[in-house]
Amino acid sequence: MKTFHEGEAGQKNVMAIWKQLLTICLLAALAYGGYEGYNRYILAADQSSDGSAKGPRTRQTIVETAFAETATLRQTVEAVGTTRALQSIDIVPEAEGRIVDLAITPGAMVEKDQVLVRLDDAIARADLAEAEARLKERGQALNRIRQLRRTNAVAEATLEEAEARKAEAVAQLDRAARRLEERTITAPFSGVVGLSNVDIGARVDQTTMIARLDNLSEVEIEFGLPETLFSKVFKDQPVLASSAAFPDQRFEGRIDAKDSRIDPVSRSFRTRAILPNPDGTLPAGMFVSLELTLSEAEHIVIPEESLVFQAAETYVFVIDNGVASRRPVTTGQRRDGAVAVLGGLEAGEQVAVRGLQSLRDGNPVTVLNAPENPAESSQSSAEGDNT
Repeated sequence: MKTFHEGEAGQKNVMAIWKQLLTICLLAALAYGGYEGYNRYILAADQSSDGSAKGPRTRQTIVETAFAETATLRQTVEAVGTTRALQSIDIVPEAEGRIVDLAITPGAMVEKDQVLVRLDDAIARADLAEAEARLKERGQALNRIRQLRRTNAVAEATLEEAEARKAEAVAQLDRAARRLEERTITAPFSGVVGLSNVDIGARVDQTTMIARLDNLSEVEIEFGLPETLFSKVFKDQPVLASSAAFPDQRFEGRIDAKDSRIDPVSRSFRTRAILPNPDGTLPAGMFVSLELTLSEAEHIVIPEESLVFQAAETYVFVIDNGVASRRPVTTGQRRDGAVAVLGGLEAGEQVAVRGLQSLRDGNPVTVLNAPENPAESSQSSAEGDNT
C-alpha cells in the first residue's frame, strides 16, 4: 500500500508540472499574438491616418537628434587661494615723536613720495642749524691754517687736525639732516592706504604701526597644484578667478611663476598667479577660486546621451535620409554634457540622442525634433553677407 500511494503522488506532481508549462505556453502565445496584432493593425492604422498606405509595414522608431559640431574644449583645473597686494608695507616711523600732521584718508590713493605723516621736528631743525654753523666755522679755520702753512707758520700736524675736524663737522651735518628727514614719512610707492591706528597729537615710536599701504594695481595669488600637473603649468598661462564677493565678475590673469620644489608630504607644488587690478576692485586678503586652463583645442563634439556602449565598443547612430546606421567612434574629453569625438564622425552629421533603446542598425526613424544644422546655418549666413 505504501508503494501504491507513492506512485500516485508522483503522478500528481508530474501532472501539476505539465499544467504549469501549458499555462506558461498559453500566456506566451497570447503575448506574442497581442504584439503582432498591435504591429499589424493598430500601428498600421496610426500610420495610415498620416496619409500613408494601409497594411502591415516596418515600424519606424521615434528619436530625437543633434548635429555633430566643432567646438573649442578646454582642459582646466580648479584651485583656491588668497589675494596679496603686489607691494605691501606697514607704515612705521623711524624716529620717536609727536604727530603734528596726518595726511591719511582710509581707502584713498596716494602717489609715490607723497607726505603721509609729519612728526614734531623743532629739535631736529635746531640740530641741523647747529651742524651747519659748526661746519662753517671749521671750514673757515681750515682755510686760515692752510694759508699759515704756506709760510711754515704752523706745523703739518695742525693742518691735518683741522682737516679732520672739518670732516667730522660734515658727518655731523649729514646726521642732523637725516634725523630731520626721519620726522617726515612719505609713501615709498603709489598705492592705497588703509585704516589709520593713530590720531594727530599721538606720540609714536619705531614700534608703532600707523597704517598699511598696498599697491593694488595687480594682486598676487599663491595656490597649490598636484605634482601630476607640474609639466603642464608654465609662465603666462591664462587663469580665471572668481570671488563670492563679486558673483557676476570673472577676473583674468596669468601664471607668474611656479616653485622649483614639490612638497614631499602633500605631493603638491606652489604656484603664483598675477591678476591685473587697475580699479582696485580686489582687496588684499580675499579668498578666491581659480580656474587654470591647461590646454585648449577644437574638436567635433556631440551630446553624451548619444553614445552607446557595448562591451569594448563605443558607437552612435547616425541618421541619414530617415535611416539609422550604427557608427563606431573614438571619444576623448568630456565637459558640460558634451564629448569630443576623435574619430568616426564628421562635423554636420546628425546623430540620435534619445530613443536609442529600441534603435537598431538600418531601422527607419522618425525625428521628433528638428534641430538646425550649424554648418548649414553658418554657410547660409555667409552667403547672405556676401549678397
